[in-house]
Amino acid sequence: MRRAPGALAGPALLLVLVASLFPLYWSVVVASHDGASTSTGALPLLPGGELVDHVRAVFEAVDFRAALANSAIVAVTVTASNVLLSTLAGFAFAHLRFRGRRALLGLVVGSVMVPAQLGVVPLFELMGWLGWYGDLAAVVAPGLVSAFGVFWMRQACREAVPRELVDAARVDGCSSVRIWWHVVLPAVRPQAVVLAMLTFLAAWNDFFWPLVVLDPVESPTVQVALSHLAGGYYTDYPLVLTGAVLGTAPVVVLFALPARRLIAGLRRVPVDR
Repeated sequence: MRRAPGALAGPALLLVLVASLFPLYWSVVVASHDGASTSTGALPLLPGGELVDHVRAVFEAVDFRAALANSAIVAVTVTASNVLLSTLAGFAFAHLRFRGRRALLGLVVGSVMVPAQLGVVPLFELMGWLGWYGDLAAVVAPGLVSAFGVFWMRQACREAVPRELVDAARVDGCSSVRIWWHVVLPAVRPQAVVLAMLTFLAAWNDFFWPLVVLDPVESPTVQVALSHLAGGYYTDYPLVLTGAVLGTAPVVVLFALPARRLIAGLRRVPVDR
């Protein structure tokens, strides 16, 4: 039985909405004024008329077109690979029986507790041995699948796909691949959307690893390009925040489109029993 929301639910949600959107709004306000007006004590509250000039300056200061394209290529590739491989692995761990399944799942989940910084040096040496230094493949390859994604989709397959349904499909002559394609994927679509959104956001916002393996001038990503805007003896905050707004806009649009499916996916995956 659902309870009606209390009288404070609306104002509380409005307050959360304002607190969430204010940093983005403030970035747009600062980006649309010149440095002189933002350096004074009386900060503006309404957008100004310098935003177009600052956007032009961002593209002149750094190769922001290449940065946007590189980040899009990395994020889309990593997201598609994670959803595909994590869904396959999640289905295998949830409904297939093979030797060492529990031990392998424990190893996958345990790898989440290993700090990523411990693998930077050997991973960098591996990328150099493969000849991928300075290439987008060096950023894409380490993120093709994640332990979190495998565990997330395993939980989704356990909850959304009954074992009886899998057994019935197998009795009807379906192979494991056909069961995954025709039975599992339609059932776990909301959770797959959640994984796609989280993976895309993490890949788009990644800064440290692209800074290590990519040439910051020839092949930057959005975050690396923003760090160059903020470099030097003087930080032009309107210019930096203009770049930040340009780098944030694709993610905001991407999250706004499937918002209902994202919330549905978050609500349907329970804790493992």
